[in-house]
Amino acid sequence: MSDRSTKSGTPIETRQLLHTSRPIFEQGAPGRTGASLPPCDVPAVDEKVALGALARDAAPGLPEVSEVEVTRHFTRLSRWNYAIDIGLYPLGSCTMKYNPKVNEKVARMPGFAGLHPAQAESTLEGALELMWRLERCLCELGGFQRVTLQPAAGAQGELAGVMMIRAYHADRGQRRTKVLIPDSAHGTNPASCTLNGFEVVSLKTGSDGLLHADVVREAIAANPNDVAAIMITNPSTLGLFEEHLGEIADVVHEAGGLVYMDGANFNALLGKVRPGEAGVDVMHINLHKTFTTPHGGGGPGSGVVGVGARLEPFLPTPTVEKAPGPGDKYRLEYHRPKSIGRMRSWFGNFGMFVRAYTYIREMGGPGLTQATEMAVLNANYVRARLAEVYSLAYDKPSMHEVVFTDKKLKKETGVQTLDVAKRLMDFGYHPPTIYFPLPAVTGGAGALMIEPTETETPETLDAFCDAMTAISVEAHQDPAIAHAAPLNTAMRRLDETHAARHPKLRWSRD
Repeated sequence: MSDRSTKSGTPIETRQLLHTSRPIFEQGAPGRTGASLPPCDVPAVDEKVALGALARDAAPGLPEVSEVEVTRHFTRLSRWNYAIDIGLYPLGSCTMKYNPKVNEKVARMPGFAGLHPAQAESTLEGALELMWRLERCLCELGGFQRVTLQPAAGAQGELAGVMMIRAYHADRGQRRTKVLIPDSAHGTNPASCTLNGFEVVSLKTGSDGLLHADVVREAIAANPNDVAAIMITNPSTLGLFEEHLGEIADVVHEAGGLVYMDGANFNALLGKVRPGEAGVDVMHINLHKTFTTPHGGGGPGSGVVGVGARLEPFLPTPTVEKAPGPGDKYRLEYHRPKSIGRMRSWFGNFGMFVRAYTYIREMGGPGLTQATEMAVLNANYVRARLAEVYSLAYDKPSMHEVVFTDKKLKKETGVQTLDVAKRLMDFGYHPPTIYFPLPAVTGGAGALMIEPTETETPETLDAFCDAMTAISVEAHQDPAIAHAAPLNTAMRRLDETHAARHPKLRWSRD
């Protein structure tokens, strides 16, 4: 920051930053506008008469700003954002890979983008065919009998899957109350169970990071005839392949339960493993991870769900069916007596279906298999580059992601996980997932979970690993730098504890 100061003693650059970082509500002036509208050419309407009790007593208090203020405000915000189109997004367990632009081009074709779900079904033939074909592709890749495209996100896909499990047992006249979940599973799994009225039984993974069949047997023996299912993430959040999945599935099935596999990490299995053939009864697949549809700002996602024969009758309605007879005709089927019903409005996030189908057709089977191979290779490359610099959580080959801990660094320098994540921002990188997965966060250690995906080049991975190594070297020489990071960002380190305990969820002038 420059030493140039105004009469008030505040550096000029500081005043400029404070001015340009103000919320849009604090900019502008009364009467200022960025729009030029012609005079109204229809009779004026009395809002009180037209809207009755819904009419406002006063204007809503929207900001009154000029065009240049609006442009600068939102351009500045966009430059503060990090995005996959800017650089590596190493968030573990999120599969933040590049979204090919051909997907966007196809999704914007007028025949797709101009559709409305309330149109007559006879005018939706193309959309229904695409949905039907996407379902067939996902069934082939996952080894499932049917797929529902309705769920709007992975967590809602989980909810749909657990609802079908509950309906399956109810249809058999059973009221099972417990679901087994290993500590290496995704954190949304217990929530999906609780919402369905199930009690979660937590299972411990072994010292090798894997879930073992004997642990499952013991849990079932303690709850005979009461286990509805097991929910297992594979590959797990530890970045490891659950080698005992087949045996575990047999154990659960023998006890009358079902197997739910969290498919958020399906990007490490395409073309290599078909979960349905390993005994999995139901699995959600995140199109916004494995199949390159955008994550968006909390959406639009797509958490489609594949099921085996046991759960096919309970799929949400409507399903897309290919009508019998000459020619390819497609229709929506609502009459499914055992269905769990709708999971959301309309038929799913259609634009995401277009993007995912485009990606699958563009890649083909060999391309999808190669993508998986490259994703696993990249994760293991990062593992090999940083294994001597940071502590490995588990000394086993990684799948889609690699998990490090700060045990060594913290002991030698006092620099810990949060400091490393903040310092990475000064090097121009989005931090990886930190303090997760929970099995790696033991004895006061912090975890760094890195998933490079297949779309990153060796040069990008080398630059990232060089930055991680430089932070470690720097920490040994001058740990105060990491403790104070970030130093080069628009905002310095925030009091995250205070922000979490005392959130401000709306803007106010007071």
